[in-house]
Amino acid sequence: MSQRGGRSSMPLGLLALAAFIALLLALSVGSASLSIAQLWAVAQGQGELLASTLVWELRLPRALSAFAVGGLLAVAGALMQVLLRNPLADPYVLGLSGGASIGALAAMLAGLGSLLVSSAAFAGALFSTLLVFGLAHGRGGWTPARLLLTGVVVASGWGAVITLMLAMSPAERLPGMLYWLMGDLSYARAPWPPLFLLLAVSLVLMPLGRSLNVLARGAPQAAALGVNVRPLEWGIYILASLLTAAAVTTAGSIGFVGLVVPHMLRLLLGNDQRLILPACALAGGTLLVLADTLARTMIAPEQLPVGVITALLGVPTFLFLLHRSR
Repeated sequence: MSQRGGRSSMPLGLLALAAFIALLLALSVGSASLSIAQLWAVAQGQGELLASTLVWELRLPRALSAFAVGGLLAVAGALMQVLLRNPLADPYVLGLSGGASIGALAAMLAGLGSLLVSSAAFAGALFSTLLVFGLAHGRGGWTPARLLLTGVVVASGWGAVITLMLAMSPAERLPGMLYWLMGDLSYARAPWPPLFLLLAVSLVLMPLGRSLNVLARGAPQAAALGVNVRPLEWGIYILASLLTAAAVTTAGSIGFVGLVVPHMLRLLLGNDQRLILPACALAGGTLLVLADTLARTMIAPEQLPVGVITALLGVPTFLFLLHRSR
C-alpha cells in the first residue's frame, strides 16, 4: 500500500512543482517584467506600487483563473472519457460549450455586463446539459453511445445558431464575441469560485477512484464487481457538466485541454483514475497558465485569445500521442 502511495506521490509532487513554476512565470513575464526579488518584495508587502498592482490586481487573478479553468477542463475530460468509454470524448462533446456560448452571446448582444454574461453562459450550459440528457434518455434509459450521438447532434445545432447570431450581430460587438468564443482570460478577475470547485470535486472523486477504474472497463463488468453503475454514471455526468460549465463561464470556449491532458497522462502514468484525476487537475492547470502567459506576451502589448494557443499546441501534441500509442 505504501509502495503504491509512493509511486503516486512522486508524479503528483513533480506536477505540483511544475504548477508553482508556471505561476511564478506568469507573475514575472509580461509587458513589464518582474524579477524574483521584486516578486518576493511584493509578497512581503514591500514592493513598489506598480509591481504590487501588476501582481495583485492583474497577473495573479488571471493566472489563478487560468489554472482553475485548465484543471476543470482536464478533469472533466477524464470523466467524460470514463463515462463514454471513448478516448476521443472531451468536455465539449455533449454540447455544453455551445449552450454556454449562445447564452453569453445573447447577453453580449443585449449589452449586459460581464457578471450577467457569465450568468447567461452558465444558464446556457445548464440548459444544454438537461436537453442532451433528456433527449438521450428515451424510454429505456440512456447508453454511452446514445448520449454521445445526442450530444454531437445538439452541439452541431448550437454551432448553427452561433453562426447565425454572429452573422446578424452589429459589427462593433463582433470582436468581443469572437474573443469569447476563442477563449479569453482578459476579464477573469474572480478565480476563487472555480478554484474552490476544482478542489471540492477533486476531494469528492478521491474515494471513487476504484469504482471509476472498474467502470472504465464497461458497465457489465462494473455491475458484476458490485459497482452501482447507474447512480455512478449519473454522478459523473453531472460533475463533468458542472466542471465544464464553470470553466466556460470563466474563460469562454478553450479547446484541446480536456482532450490532450488525460491522454498524455494515461500514456505516462497508466490508467489508475486515483492518480489520473488529481494529475489532470495539476497538469491541465499548468498547461493553461503557460498557454495564457504565451498568449499575452507573444505580440505584447497586444494579446491573443488563449484558445488559439491551446489549439496550436494541442493539435501536434495529440497527433504525436496517437503515433506513440499506436
